[in-house]
Amino acid sequence: MTYAIEAEGLTKRFGDTQALAGIDLAAREGSILGVLGPNGAGKTTAVRILATLLRADAGSARVAGFDVASQPEQVRQQIGLTGQFASVDEDLTGVQNLTMIGRLLDLTRREARQRADELLAWFDLTEAAGRIAKTYSGGMRRRLDLAASLVGRPAIVFLDEPTTGLDPAKREAMWGVVRNLVADGSTVLLTTQYLEEADALADEITVIDRGSVIAHDTPLGLKRKIGGQRLTVRPAEPERLDDVRSVLSTLSDKPVETSGRDELSVAVTDDTALAAAVSRLHTAGITVTELSLHLPSLDEVFFTITGRPVASTDETTDEEDAA
Repeated sequence: MTYAIEAEGLTKRFGDTQALAGIDLAAREGSILGVLGPNGAGKTTAVRILATLLRADAGSARVAGFDVASQPEQVRQQIGLTGQFASVDEDLTGVQNLTMIGRLLDLTRREARQRADELLAWFDLTEAAGRIAKTYSGGMRRRLDLAASLVGRPAIVFLDEPTTGLDPAKREAMWGVVRNLVADGSTVLLTTQYLEEADALADEITVIDRGSVIAHDTPLGLKRKIGGQRLTVRPAEPERLDDVRSVLSTLSDKPVETSGRDELSVAVTDDTALAAAVSRLHTAGITVTELSLHLPSLDEVFFTITGRPVASTDETTDEEDAA
C-alpha cells in the first residue's frame, strides 16, 4: 500500500503546552484522511508540521515520499494548504490573487490567467472575479482561499477546517469540491470538528484529543464503536415519558437515555428504526414534538471514547495562538 502522508511519533511543545504527544498519521494515495478533534486538540499543529511550516520536536514525517524536515522544498512543490483563516490579499481582486500565485509558481502570464479563470468558475466566483477581495463575504473569501491553494494542481492538499463559518449550502458545495479533488487524483488531509463532515468525506478518520490519537478507523467502524445512529423522541405530553421509554426499548437492545429536557434517545443500528418508531408511537397514542434519527455528535464520540464530553476539555490555548 502506498501512502501519500506518513507520520510517526510527532511531538511538539509550545512552552508549557504539549500540542502533540507522539501522534501517528497515514493517508493512502488518492484518499481523504479526516483528522477529527476539538479546538486545541493538536490538529493545526500536525498540519503545520506536515506542510513544513513548523518543525516537530521529535518524530518523523514523509509527504509525497519526501522527508518534511530534511526535504522541505520538495514537499512544498507537492502540496496545497488552506488554513483556518483566509490568507488572500484583500487589496487585490479575485482574479489578481490567483494570477499572482500562478506567476509565483512559474506559470506564464497566459497560463496563470487561464488557471485563475478555471478555478474561479469551479468555485462559483466568476461574477466576483473583478471585485476587491475585501468586499467578498466570509464564504466567498474561504472559497477564494481554497482556490488559491489549488493553482499549482497539488498532489496533496491540506484542508484545515475548510468549512468554518460557512452556511449549510456553502458547506455542501465545499464538500463537492473536496470530492472532486480526490476524483482528479489528489490526496486530501482534512481537519474538522464535525463528525458529520468527516463521515461525509473521509475514507478513514483519526480522532485526536489533547495532542494524542485516541481512535482511528473507517467512518463505519468509528460509528459502530460509538453506537451508530441515535433515535431521539420528545413527547408532546411530558408525563408520557415512561410510555416513550417503553416504545424505544422495543427498538434497540441499547439502554434508553435521557438526552435533554423531556427527551429520550436510544442507539439504533439502521434507518428502519425511524419508521418503526413512528408506527409504534402512533399505536400507543403518543404525539411528539420531536422525532429524529441522527449520527452521533462529536460530544457523543468523545464521551464514548474518553468518558467525558468534548466541552469539558481543559485546553485553553489552541495551537494557533501557541505557534
